Amino acid sequence: MGHHFFMKGYNKPLLLIGLVLFIDQASKIWVKLNMTIGQDFKVLGNKFLIHFIENNGMAYGLEFGGEMGKLFLTLFRIIAVCGIGYGLHYMVKHKYHRGFILNVALIFAGALGNIIDSTLYGVIFSESTFYTKAALFPDGGGYSSLFHGKVVDMLYFPLIEGNFPSWVPFWGGEHFLFFRPVFNIADSAISVGVFLILLFQKSYFKQEHELVESKNSEVIED
Repeated sequence: MGHHFFMKGYNKPLLLIGLVLFIDQASKIWVKLNMTIGQDFKVLGNKFLIHFIENNGMAYGLEFGGEMGKLFLTLFRIIAVCGIGYGLHYMVKHKYHRGFILNVALIFAGALGNIIDSTLYGVIFSESTFYTKAALFPDGGGYSSLFHGKVVDMLYFPLIEGNFPSWVPFWGGEHFLFFRPVFNIADSAISVGVFLILLFQKSYFKQEHELVESKNSEVIED
């Protein structure tokens, strides 16, 4: 009975992680095999496009110095995701707020999704270019080595485009685009997880505060 109850707390977080990873990897593999770099598919006119790019570095296309930087970043990500995974196990075991656990599961899934790209994609795919689509498990081997893969991004929402008014300091008259970054499902999961924790932190941590208060009162009464 105790074992069954212990496992019960893991069902929803594991299901959520599995779902995010499946959608993230399925979308990336489809894009990699069916699109060339820079190619667009319009989903909602010019406001939502599938736009294929790859990046060597961090979320939303940020870069991080050279080959060693890429290796360091991948290894750092792996260490970080192990830390988040352990934290998730600890939170389930100690019955933290379920909403908080699911948000941390989203962050974990997103981090793991991008780790899969940077760890394995260089080995299992041929290179995507502006003219050629990638192949899965190519005869000549992948485009890179283990831990040196590129992260696949494809979600692009150029919602508002125009020029800053001339009176705006620094950017007067310059072209602007919102939302400029191209990202993926994994980035989205991390962002949503962090946003929800910030939004609901009072209700999440109220429960922990009450738990500590009741434990303290028990100690005083004893």
